Amino acid sequence: MADTTHLAGSVTHAHVPGDEDEIRRPELVQHRDLSAEQWERFEKHMREIFTAFGMRTDTPGTLDTPRRFVRALFDATEGYEGDPKLLTVFPTECHGGASCQINQIVEGPIPFFALCEHHAFPFYGNAYVGYIAHEQIIGISKLTRLVRVWARRFTVQERMGDEIADTLQALVAAHGVAVRIEAHHLCTQMRGVRELHPKTRTAVWRGEYAANPSLRDEFFQLTSSHGD
Repeated sequence: MADTTHLAGSVTHAHVPGDEDEIRRPELVQHRDLSAEQWERFEKHMREIFTAFGMRTDTPGTLDTPRRFVRALFDATEGYEGDPKLLTVFPTECHGGASCQINQIVEGPIPFFALCEHHAFPFYGNAYVGYIAHEQIIGISKLTRLVRVWARRFTVQERMGDEIADTLQALVAAHGVAVRIEAHHLCTQMRGVRELHPKTRTAVWRGEYAANPSLRDEFFQLTSSHGD
């Protein structure tokens, strides 16, 4: 499909905060302890639902489907447990000089799968994360971990971008943070309007990115080379 068709079906949201002091670190960890009774009850409910919707749950292939579904849903939302490796940062040579305020660190595409909180259907795509370091940097692999710790939850694309940006800003106190997300949403492909090729694009800016259009342009150039 031509790129112009993709763009026609896309939506872009750019977040420009008015006061950087209002940015706070989102809650990364929410421990989930389910009892054996809860697992059994949830599986029973899913068996009832699947049966009501038409599935035979007494065949060799479907007998354990309610249990597998509940377990798979739990695994798909493991982002609520956080990731302790995200807390590791390193010093950089920059100590407030002008040069470090214009040098970007960009990672992507970072593939992700998430569950939309509106219908619990998956949405999936790629995220691109950039930041301008101050006195600390984060390992490149941690940017992937950061995306996935927020993607593996019940969420929406717009909020996920904000959470990635605010967490990175809190971890390294960067001069600026940029997050770009492109995703397909199965809730629009499997139900409702049943569009086949829509892609939703969102962008979030913090700090220098919000104030400097040339930095935003450079970020888009660095990440667009990996696009469609």
